[in-house]
Amino acid sequence: MLRIIFMGTPEFAVPTLESLLSWPGCQVVAVVTAPDKPAGRGRQLAASAVKQAAQAHDLPVLQPTNLKSPEFQTQLKSYAADLQVVVAFRMLPEAVWNMPKLGSINIHASLLPQYRGAAPINWALIHGETQTGVTSFFLQHEIDTGNLIFQDVVPITPDDDFGSLYEKLKATGADLALRTVQAIAAGTAPSLPQSNAGDLRVAPKIQKETGRLDLNQPAAALVNLVRGLSPIPTAFTQLPDGRTLKVFKAATLPDSEAPGAVGSWSSDGRTYLRVQTAAGQLDLLDVQLEGKKRMSVAEFLRGFNVSQLTMSSEQ
Repeated sequence: MLRIIFMGTPEFAVPTLESLLSWPGCQVVAVVTAPDKPAGRGRQLAASAVKQAAQAHDLPVLQPTNLKSPEFQTQLKSYAADLQVVVAFRMLPEAVWNMPKLGSINIHASLLPQYRGAAPINWALIHGETQTGVTSFFLQHEIDTGNLIFQDVVPITPDDDFGSLYEKLKATGADLALRTVQAIAAGTAPSLPQSNAGDLRVAPKIQKETGRLDLNQPAAALVNLVRGLSPIPTAFTQLPDGRTLKVFKAATLPDSEAPGAVGSWSSDGRTYLRVQTAAGQLDLLDVQLEGKKRMSVAEFLRGFNVSQLTMSSEQ
């Protein structure tokens, strides 16, 4: 029986842990996850989603603050794992990923070598991709560059945003991980070097400013930015009065016969709220004004003074 150590932190990793626990050909001997962090209004320490799942199955849980710590590495070695499975965790030092005799594998939410980095789901949507997927690969020195094992393609529909695509890839990744571990156990897993040729897009960590809607961009590009950041961390813009408006859903409309200046707003006060971009109008559909709850544009307009939109915009 294959002895496995599982490493992961967020909800995205939980279905993979559950899938491994369902297969009698392996035994998850320990789980490594992030330390508990303050959360909520009370700032009480909260366990990660992976820790909660591990505790539900009475699995040993390790929560190192330093992966290079000799104490942690000694403890890790004591579990005598054959393989480590990593999903949405931190970058591992070589002494950790190279510890098991079969090495360590990672489940990454893109079709590598495309979208190496911390936010592959977001960036695939932001760039308007029509498909993405999940990849299993062997860890090595450079992040997300190890030899490929399996890949599963997942279509991206026009209605997908980060939230819906996250759910699709979470489930697909769990199936892929189990199939990968079974192939490794059987000695039939491929190990194919990644290509570094061609136009490779990367997926760096999302920063707050990533979400700012630049109205000098075409509306279609801004719709994709909204999709890639909805429901979290969310794209945003400033209303003419300076208040921040988060945008959860938007659509593009062609320019009218006499389009306004870039950054100019229009509304009928009841059903629509639009802003002119470099190409087309951005039709806001689902928004949240600072200090208020998320709502449809129709709901938002019931409590908003449309005359404020005639003020000179700071965009």
